Amino acid sequence: MDGTVLVADDDRTIRTVLTQALTRAGCRVHATSSLTTLMRWVSEGKGDVVISDVVMPDGNGLEMLPKIAQDRPGLPVIVISAQNTIMTAIKAAEAEAYDYLPKPFDLPELMKRTAKALSEKQKSPSSSPVAEQDRPEDLPLVGRTEVMQALYRLIARVMNTDMPLMITGESGTGKSLIARAVHDFSDRRTLPFVIASETDLMALEGPARLLSEVKGGTLLIDELVDLPDEAQARLVRMMDSPGSHAPRIMATSQKDAAAAMESGGLRQDLYYRISGTELRVPSLRERVEDIALLSAHFLIKAENDGAPHRRFSDEASEMMRHCAWPGNVRQLENLVRRLALTARSEEISRSEVAAALGPQTEAGPIIGGAVNEKLADSVARHLQRYFDLHGDILPPPGLYARILREVEAPLIEIALTATAGNQAKCAELLGINRNTLRKKITDLDIEVTRRRKLM
Repeated sequence: MDGTVLVADDDRTIRTVLTQALTRAGCRVHATSSLTTLMRWVSEGKGDVVISDVVMPDGNGLEMLPKIAQDRPGLPVIVISAQNTIMTAIKAAEAEAYDYLPKPFDLPELMKRTAKALSEKQKSPSSSPVAEQDRPEDLPLVGRTEVMQALYRLIARVMNTDMPLMITGESGTGKSLIARAVHDFSDRRTLPFVIASETDLMALEGPARLLSEVKGGTLLIDELVDLPDEAQARLVRMMDSPGSHAPRIMATSQKDAAAAMESGGLRQDLYYRISGTELRVPSLRERVEDIALLSAHFLIKAENDGAPHRRFSDEASEMMRHCAWPGNVRQLENLVRRLALTARSEEISRSEVAAALGPQTEAGPIIGGAVNEKLADSVARHLQRYFDLHGDILPPPGLYARILREVEAPLIEIALTATAGNQAKCAELLGINRNTLRKKITDLDIEVTRRRKLM
């Protein structure tokens, strides 16, 4: 890499790591903990790429993007943030950030994106950011896992297009919430958001009334695949003749639309009209690491609604990680809100979670498959889901290293647990050099606890 990179982050460790990595890669680096200093460097013409945190002691990095674009059109800005919600991803996209990565970020991935930014010319901003007063601040979409971050990035890309949107996922994953979020952050946010039912479509003047009501806003068809053929036919005709104020059409479905078309459950002409872009919402089983984050989020919401302050014990949190959650995020939210009101003390215990869950606690591991499923088959199944989530867009570069890290970290953690934290025994078990193990423990930020092993 060749060029000057401006790094702004209030975390000294991150500044040091990025400075060392970028310098080794051949870049010149200016690092600061102040947005004021960053903006002075930008105005002085310094830097070919900016890497900036969002929350800084003297301001918000995202709010500086329009000013950077004004002072230095075409200067790529890569946003990094620990606020890993759809809000951050969408704000970054709206403010014309070159790229966005959640913290903790993968260093090789950030280096690749920085190299790409240095080699490309940033396009001039084409639209102004959405006004702050027009957006809801409490979006019900929370997640740090890669599948959720990929979903956020895809939502940000399709948000302001006019293409029909198909949102699929199991019951309780939040499909309708995502449809609403896409509308609320899009250029149509000041226009109506209308949910159409089978009854609406089958009424005598149903399609005409819907078009009149939606007025060029967003029309959501709930559970599209379950509509009878006549309602589907009416929807096709409505999409073909939308009038002078064509709405954006979105649809949700728990079933696979392509499979439904093949089996005759979904009209072929409707499928090809509405499957322009598909957003697949992952189940809770596919985002285990988000359970604690979601639980804390729902406890805060419950407290804001008048419930006492609560927290989950470590044992309770661990139990929740290993539940099946057939009702997905909706089931988790209902359980958390109920426990926020009924728990006997500030700390919610494992036994209280077990009682609230009932027999479902015996549903088995949260990431399931066939009992005798081979590891390779399980990995292939989850990787295919990851690729499917991106639709016709390839995942971000650096996938090989990210997948190896995902597998390597739990393998080492489990091996360390099995050997009671004895690194010599763990290295022997894994068949790697002890120094290699130590380096991996450091690189992967794995906590090692020596203890007596109970056999």
